[in-house]
Amino acid sequence: DAAAPAEAPSAGEPSTSAPISSSAASVTTPAVLGVSEVPLRRGLPRVPGGESWPAAGFAPVLAVTEASAISADGATPAETAAPIDPALIEPEPGAAEPVAVESGALTAEPAMRAADAVTPTAPTRETIPVPSGESVKPAPATSAPTPEAAAKPVREPIMLGGRTLGGWIRLGVLGVLGAVVAAAIIVLAARGVTTLPGVPEFVKRYPGEYELPDFVDPGFPAWARWNHFLNFFLMVLIIRSGLLVRHQQKPPAFYTPKRGGKKVSIYLWLHTSLDVLWLVNGAVFVVLLFASGHWARIVPTSWEVFPNAASALLQYLTLEWPAEHGWVNYNSLQQIMYFLVVFIAAPLAAITGVRMSTWWPERAKTLNRIYPAPVARAIHFPTMLFFCLFILVHVFLVLSTGALRNLNHMFAGSDEVNWTGFWLFALGLLITAGAWVAARPLLLAPIAGVSGKVSNR
Repeated sequence: DAAAPAEAPSAGEPSTSAPISSSAASVTTPAVLGVSEVPLRRGLPRVPGGESWPAAGFAPVLAVTEASAISADGATPAETAAPIDPALIEPEPGAAEPVAVESGALTAEPAMRAADAVTPTAPTRETIPVPSGESVKPAPATSAPTPEAAAKPVREPIMLGGRTLGGWIRLGVLGVLGAVVAAAIIVLAARGVTTLPGVPEFVKRYPGEYELPDFVDPGFPAWARWNHFLNFFLMVLIIRSGLLVRHQQKPPAFYTPKRGGKKVSIYLWLHTSLDVLWLVNGAVFVVLLFASGHWARIVPTSWEVFPNAASALLQYLTLEWPAEHGWVNYNSLQQIMYFLVVFIAAPLAAITGVRMSTWWPERAKTLNRIYPAPVARAIHFPTMLFFCLFILVHVFLVLSTGALRNLNHMFAGSDEVNWTGFWLFALGLLITAGAWVAARPLLLAPIAGVSGKVSNR
């Protein structure tokens, strides 16, 4: 076998081995495994929770020696043997790859253990010796990932509801762009309508408002201004507590009335308590509204309210605002919207809220059949969405049609243009935001404890 070293006969004794061809060459003997005094460098475990890899020990060394073979004519391989191309030597199955060494030198590369032989080691850039003195360099290998890079944790996306934070941002950007495009289309369409025959004459005949009765005094009395702020304050907290009740999975605390009753979540108690205060504030407003004669400001008194409302809507859509005289009179579109809020939407919210509350008699079978709870839920939530949309549009129009004067009307009780109403409005926003943040179980528990018992379960 050309891969096995030839034995040289002792001096004076005939050779008993098979004749060696003149073409035989000297090859390196198999590497002899030894152990150095250098301790193994240990790294991360190969399996979660395992021990560091490799096991504790010392680094092995491989010693490569050359054996001389004698040809048939008695010459040494260096004299008669032709150089053998290493690429023509096929390794035995399961044999380790040749160790890369410089010509005539020894290496100290760590060898793999038998148990770890499934993981190939990266080849080095050193050379492989051949009898002719030439060397062949293997191709450079790609570097393996470091243990630090492999162990780096993958950052999970932030989830808000059923979407990621990035998904909500993209949805918001698309929504804003869509709203801008839709608004531009609506404005262009409205301006096109104003050029149609008869439309300019209609707008001139119905400018957007009609005269109020003589008994209506101009301005806003103190009770109307305070009621307006309390309505806004309570409405914001009602919407927040209603959303908490709608989306809560495990309430942080529970409330049980002292006089007995059903145990409910602390947020449902807050929502119900705010509803009661809001209804009381609304009842006071309606009583004073009719007692003072200001009801005619938000209750239509002429059929001209409808064509004037259509004219005002067309003027809003063209971005050419109708004339504002809020200190004296609302335009017809504002009058209809305020009427819907006070006399339609507010009663709907109250009636449907009572049906879903713990105050509703559960044993009244006939009444429950006439007015089932699913019907109340189907009306209550859209009513809340209507209030949210109304607040957004109302605040936008207040700020875009003369902010300082409009804020002075409702917060300072003046028709002048100065910053007094603005600072009172800012103070009201600050108080509302503070109540929004403070509406937590830690601060709600002492207040709820006055009329009932607060517990964690």
